[in-house]
Amino acid sequence: MEETELCFPQLFNTSCRRLQRPHIEVMLSYIILSSISVLTAVLNLLVIISISHFRQLHTPTNLLLLSLAVSDFFVGLLMFFQIMLINGCWLLGDTACVMYQYLGYIITTASVGTLVIISIDRYVAICYPLHYSAQITQKRVKMCVCVCWMSSVIVQSLFVTNALEQPGRYNSCIGQCITFVSYIAGLADTIVSFIVPITVIVVLYIRVFVVAVSQARAMRSHITATSLKHSVTAKRSELKAARALGVVVAVFIICFCPYNCVSLTDQGDLLNTSAGNFILCLFFFNSCLNPMIYAFFYPWFRKSIKLIVTLQILKPDSCSTNLL
Repeated sequence: MEETELCFPQLFNTSCRRLQRPHIEVMLSYIILSSISVLTAVLNLLVIISISHFRQLHTPTNLLLLSLAVSDFFVGLLMFFQIMLINGCWLLGDTACVMYQYLGYIITTASVGTLVIISIDRYVAICYPLHYSAQITQKRVKMCVCVCWMSSVIVQSLFVTNALEQPGRYNSCIGQCITFVSYIAGLADTIVSFIVPITVIVVLYIRVFVVAVSQARAMRSHITATSLKHSVTAKRSELKAARALGVVVAVFIICFCPYNCVSLTDQGDLLNTSAGNFILCLFFFNSCLNPMIYAFFYPWFRKSIKLIVTLQILKPDSCSTNLL
């Protein structure tokens, strides 16, 4: 065995071997993952700054987008650690390995939980518009977001308790990063963190879609009275928000389904194939797509980006700028 094939050449007998892959494949993986990582972190940071800085954007729905952007931002940062595993070597030690995977589970679960709350928000806004302002307040949304993140921490702690107590217990050599989860625990995690939330999201959005279609037909008809023009305009804005967030949910399902399917059957060898790399890229790319969707659907996001990039947010009273 040549020393160059080992993760730690000085530990000849206990070091893991580097994965032998074509040079072009390794370079492409580095370039693609690094680009996605930087782009994800930057774009979501723009969303965080926009919603946090401008008072006009402090709405219940935007607070949920802020929570989603925070989780996506951390996904972008965690991708730098994922890049280290392209050659099959983890160089940061067993404790860092467990914490990296633990944080990844927490962030993913929090993202799914936030999407569920977003679906409920759109369901109330479209199906019960007269009760929306009374039922969905900033205080309640903040409380729901806090509960979502705390629940993610608690639930994922239960699934990685053994790994947290004894990091590296399942590693067969030095330089490996494995957190073993039994099939039953993995299945339970998938059901609790993915299948049940996605089912709730799909059911709510089907209801939203049905109501939105009926409202759109009513808007096109000549039955709508002139006195209701202002309420129709409000409904159109809600429908537009529902459409944008529906795209976010659809993209999320498309990007997450392959990973969750593979993780149930191939947890240990997920990174050892080209197909596994593609699934991981798709999984991470979802966090990069969300800000792009906002930029496409929301004019306020495009305006806020311009103000941030040109440093106009540093001016006095810039937080009161009209973006809508």
